[in-house]
Amino acid sequence: MRLTLTFAALALGFAAASAHAEPAQTYAYGQKLDIARVIDAGDIPDVCTVVPVTMVYEDSQGQRHSLVYRVMGKGCSN
Repeated sequence: MRLTLTFAALALGFAAASAHAEPAQTYAYGQKLDIARVIDAGDIPDVCTVVPVTMVYEDSQGQRHSLVYRVMGKGCSN
């Protein structure tokens, strides 16, 4: 019973947090960004093509943002 309540509390907390989360912004070349601290730079997949990656960061005001940008995958041999 206690385990069920813990999962329910976590689910409610996640739902409340994601309800107020901003959608990820897509990076445009030359765009000015206010990045004070990178929280998660995203994982670059082991493929040989350009892929989208999502970075989560805080700006100088402490607000958290998600930014989608494109990088070359790590799977190319040359």
